Amino acid sequence: SAITIQFVKSFFFSDYDPTIEDSYVKQCLIDNQIAQLEILDSAGQEEFKPMREQYIRVGEGFLLVFSLTDRHSLEECYKLHRDILRIKDTDNVPMLLIGNKVDLRHIGIDGQARAAAAALRIPYFETSARTRLNVDEIFFELVRIIRKHKCQY
Repeated sequence: SAITIQFVKSFFFSDYDPTIEDSYVKQCLIDNQIAQLEILDSAGQEEFKPMREQYIRVGEGFLLVFSLTDRHSLEECYKLHRDILRIKDTDNVPMLLIGNKVDLRHIGIDGQARAAAAALRIPYFETSARTRLNVDEIFFELVRIIRKHKCQY
Protein backbone atom coordinates (compact mmCIF):
# COMPACT_ATOMS: atom_id res chain seq x y z
CA SER A 1 0.00 0.00 0.00
CA ALA A 2 2.81 2.40 0.83
CA ILE A 3 4.36 1.67 -2.57
CA THR A 4 1.10 2.49 -4.36
CA ILE A 5 0.61 5.73 -2.44
CA GLN A 6 4.20 6.74 -3.18
CA PHE A 7 3.67 5.99 -6.88
CA VAL A 8 0.31 7.75 -7.21
CA LYS A 9 0.66 10.64 -4.75
CA SER A 10 4.45 10.94 -4.26
CA PHE A 11 3.96 10.70 -0.53
CA PHE A 12 5.09 8.26 2.16
CA PHE A 13 2.97 7.48 5.22
CA SER A 14 5.24 6.14 7.95
CA ASP A 15 2.25 4.96 9.98
CA TYR A 16 0.01 3.87 7.11
CA ASP A 17 -2.73 1.43 8.13
CA PRO A 18 -3.67 -0.81 5.18
CA THR A 19 -7.38 -1.29 4.60
CA ILE A 20 -9.28 -4.01 2.76
CA GLU A 21 -8.69 -2.27 -0.54
CA ASP A 22 -7.97 1.05 -2.11
CA SER A 23 -8.19 1.92 -5.77
CA TYR A 24 -6.25 4.54 -7.67
CA VAL A 25 -5.96 5.78 -11.24
CA LYS A 26 -2.80 7.29 -12.69
CA GLN A 27 -1.95 8.22 -16.24
CA CYS A 28 1.70 7.81 -17.25
CA LEU A 29 3.85 8.08 -20.32
CA ILE A 30 5.68 4.77 -20.66
CA ASP A 31 7.93 4.19 -23.66
CA ASN A 32 6.31 7.11 -25.51
CA GLN A 33 2.81 5.62 -25.06
CA ILE A 34 0.17 6.84 -22.65
CA ALA A 35 -0.90 4.25 -20.10
CA GLN A 36 -3.95 4.57 -17.88
CA LEU A 37 -3.15 2.54 -14.77
CA GLU A 38 -6.08 1.39 -12.69
CA ILE A 39 -4.50 0.11 -9.50
CA LEU A 40 -6.36 -1.97 -6.95
CA ASP A 41 -4.33 -2.25 -3.79
CA SER A 42 -5.62 -5.11 -1.66
CA ALA A 43 -4.52 -5.82 1.88
CA GLY A 44 -4.27 -9.54 1.13
CA GLN A 45 -5.85 -10.83 4.33
CA GLU A 46 -7.29 -14.32 4.12
CA GLU A 47 -10.75 -13.24 5.29
CA PHE A 48 -11.17 -11.21 2.10
CA LYS A 49 -10.24 -14.06 -0.24
CA PRO A 50 -13.59 -14.13 -2.11
CA MET A 51 -13.20 -10.44 -3.01
CA ARG A 52 -9.56 -10.98 -3.97
CA GLU A 53 -10.56 -13.74 -6.40
CA GLN A 54 -12.83 -11.33 -8.26
CA TYR A 55 -10.03 -8.76 -8.48
CA ILE A 56 -7.68 -11.40 -9.85
CA ARG A 57 -10.18 -12.45 -12.52
CA VAL A 58 -10.31 -8.94 -13.97
CA GLY A 59 -6.71 -7.87 -13.29
CA GLU A 60 -4.21 -7.69 -16.15
CA GLY A 61 -1.02 -7.67 -14.09
CA PHE A 62 0.09 -8.16 -10.51
CA LEU A 63 2.78 -6.94 -8.14
CA LEU A 64 3.47 -9.56 -5.47
CA VAL A 65 4.90 -7.41 -2.68
CA PHE A 66 6.61 -8.67 0.45
CA SER A 67 8.66 -7.04 3.18
CA LEU A 68 12.39 -7.68 3.28
CA THR A 69 11.95 -7.52 7.07
CA ASP A 70 9.38 -10.34 7.20
CA ARG A 71 10.15 -13.84 5.89
CA HIS A 72 6.49 -14.90 6.24
CA SER A 73 5.40 -12.22 3.78
CA LEU A 74 7.65 -13.78 1.12
CA GLU A 75 6.04 -17.17 1.76
CA GLU A 76 2.62 -15.56 1.25
CA CYS A 77 3.72 -14.44 -2.22
CA TYR A 78 4.10 -18.11 -3.24
CA LYS A 79 0.48 -18.73 -2.25
CA LEU A 80 -0.76 -15.63 -4.03
CA HIS A 81 1.16 -16.56 -7.19
CA ARG A 82 -0.42 -20.02 -7.14
CA ASP A 83 -3.89 -18.52 -6.60
CA ILE A 84 -3.45 -16.08 -9.49
CA LEU A 85 -2.45 -18.85 -11.89
CA ARG A 86 -5.36 -21.03 -10.73
CA ILE A 87 -7.96 -18.27 -10.99
CA LYS A 88 -6.68 -17.01 -14.35
CA ASP A 89 -6.41 -20.66 -15.53
CA THR A 90 -3.08 -20.06 -17.25
CA ASP A 91 0.58 -20.19 -16.36
CA ASN A 92 1.38 -16.96 -18.22
CA VAL A 93 0.22 -13.95 -16.22
CA PRO A 94 2.13 -10.63 -16.03
CA MET A 95 3.62 -10.48 -12.53
CA LEU A 96 6.59 -9.10 -10.63
CA LEU A 97 7.94 -10.12 -7.23
CA ILE A 98 8.73 -7.02 -5.16
CA GLY A 99 10.89 -6.93 -2.03
CA ASN A 100 9.97 -3.71 -0.22
CA LYS A 101 11.75 -1.88 2.62
CA VAL A 102 15.23 -2.26 1.13
CA ASP A 103 16.11 0.91 3.07
CA LEU A 104 15.61 -0.89 6.40
CA ARG A 105 17.84 -3.40 8.09
CA HIS A 106 16.44 -6.64 6.73
CA ILE A 107 16.79 -10.27 7.72
CA GLY A 108 18.87 -11.47 4.78
CA ILE A 109 16.08 -12.90 2.67
CA ASP A 110 17.06 -11.16 -0.55
CA GLY A 111 18.81 -14.36 -1.71
CA GLN A 112 15.67 -16.36 -0.96
CA ALA A 113 13.63 -13.75 -2.81
CA ARG A 114 15.82 -14.05 -5.92
CA ALA A 115 15.46 -17.84 -5.75
CA ALA A 116 11.68 -17.46 -5.35
CA ALA A 117 11.47 -15.20 -8.40
CA ALA A 118 13.49 -17.71 -10.43
CA ALA A 119 11.26 -20.58 -9.26
CA LEU A 120 8.11 -18.60 -10.07
CA ARG A 121 9.64 -17.43 -13.37
CA ILE A 122 8.88 -13.76 -12.73
CA PRO A 123 11.16 -10.71 -12.50
CA TYR A 124 12.34 -9.52 -9.08
CA PHE A 125 12.83 -5.94 -7.90
CA GLU A 126 13.75 -4.41 -4.57
CA THR A 127 12.05 -1.16 -3.61
CA SER A 128 11.70 1.36 -0.86
CA ALA A 129 8.40 3.15 -0.51
CA ARG A 130 10.13 5.51 1.94
CA THR A 131 12.92 6.64 -0.42
CA ARG A 132 10.95 5.96 -3.65
CA LEU A 133 13.70 3.61 -4.91
CA ASN A 134 12.39 1.67 -7.95
CA VAL A 135 8.77 2.65 -7.22
CA ASP A 136 8.06 4.06 -10.68
CA GLU A 137 10.18 1.37 -12.29
CA ILE A 138 8.10 -1.55 -10.99
CA PHE A 139 4.82 -0.10 -12.26
CA PHE A 140 6.38 0.84 -15.61
CA GLU A 141 7.92 -2.62 -16.00
CA LEU A 142 4.60 -4.28 -15.22
CA VAL A 143 2.93 -2.16 -17.92
CA ARG A 144 5.63 -3.22 -20.39
CA ILE A 145 5.06 -6.88 -19.55
CA ILE A 146 1.27 -6.46 -19.88
CA ARG A 147 1.68 -4.82 -23.28
CA LYS A 148 3.97 -7.60 -24.46
CA HIS A 149 1.54 -10.21 -23.13
CA LYS A 150 -1.38 -8.59 -25.00
CA CYS A 151 0.60 -8.70 -28.26
CA GLN A 152 1.20 -12.44 -27.79
CA TYR A 153 -2.43 -13.37 -27.06
